[in-house]
Amino acid sequence: MFVKGLLTTIILAASVAAATPPITKRATCSNGKTTANDACCVWFDVLDDIQQNLFNGADCGEEAHESLRLTFHDAIAFSPALTAAGQFGGGGADGSIIAHSDVELKNPVNDGLEDIIEAQRPFAIKHNVSFGDFIQFAGAVGAANCNGGPQVQFFAGRSNDSQPAPSGLVPAPTDSVTDILSRMSDAGFASVELVWLLVSHTVAAQDKVDDSIPGTPFDSTPKDFDAQFFVETLLNGTLTPGSALHDGEVLSPYPGEFRLQSDALIARDSRTSCEWQKMIVDRANMLQKFEQTLLKMSLLGFDKSALTDCSDVIPTATGTVADPFLPAGKVQADIEAACASTPFPSLSAAPGPETSIPAVPLNS
Repeated sequence: MFVKGLLTTIILAASVAAATPPITKRATCSNGKTTANDACCVWFDVLDDIQQNLFNGADCGEEAHESLRLTFHDAIAFSPALTAAGQFGGGGADGSIIAHSDVELKNPVNDGLEDIIEAQRPFAIKHNVSFGDFIQFAGAVGAANCNGGPQVQFFAGRSNDSQPAPSGLVPAPTDSVTDILSRMSDAGFASVELVWLLVSHTVAAQDKVDDSIPGTPFDSTPKDFDAQFFVETLLNGTLTPGSALHDGEVLSPYPGEFRLQSDALIARDSRTSCEWQKMIVDRANMLQKFEQTLLKMSLLGFDKSALTDCSDVIPTATGTVADPFLPAGKVQADIEAACASTPFPSLSAAPGPETSIPAVPLNS
């Protein structure tokens, strides 16, 4: 009886222990906010500062778009193939594009980044955080400022030691799909991951491919993290948004909308077209894939275990976005479906006549 009672007590105690969630100790920062690690406290101060003074009140505007673009241009200049050949292959997401902007901005593919680089630099210096950390943090925060934005993880702890990234490692809009896929593969990304990273273009605009029409968006909803970029890139191109086509540009489907040559080709290439179409039919999957691939990119050149997870500082995105639709005046027949294995989804058209898409205000 004693043994039986003891066993019952042990089993009950084990059940209670298993049912009780572990207590997670959180650090309380000087501003009263809590985080999983006290090393992350500084990022709350950075957050408050940039939301007001860089992102103009947590807006999904030009600065948010360009901050997201900067995460890619800083990190993707990373080549294990060069390293294996005995050359410097780049430091990945090390902040070199800010630290060595005098060198890296000479690369034409980085045209237009000078404004966001000089806007970000003082914040990193003011808060004594590294350029590499700041670039990835600002990108994650900027994305969260957009309607229905992603919840991007952020790891801190990169040093400010860097060298200028080798030239030629950032894909250009004039590159072929084969060259872009090869470059991405060298950096460790599969063809589907290229598509997932291009989710960022749903809140993007061009400034320098045609500098006569800066702020021209890549889709009709540049404040929304929706699937419209993937829909509208597949529309038949019929017009030129500026006075003429430029290198890296192809015909646009809609007034006020810009189309990069590389986006148009990737959308229609057999190696990427079916994954492109998947982004349209499942937005939750689109966001999840973007979040995981942006995190992977942000860790290029670094050991994740040596960094500190400060993801709980990133604000939660708010707002809602519409299901994918055809812009007003377009019909299903205007879609140039390219996935041979799966039919293109049937989409409704927005009501009303075709109207020009306004540019994203600069320095919004």
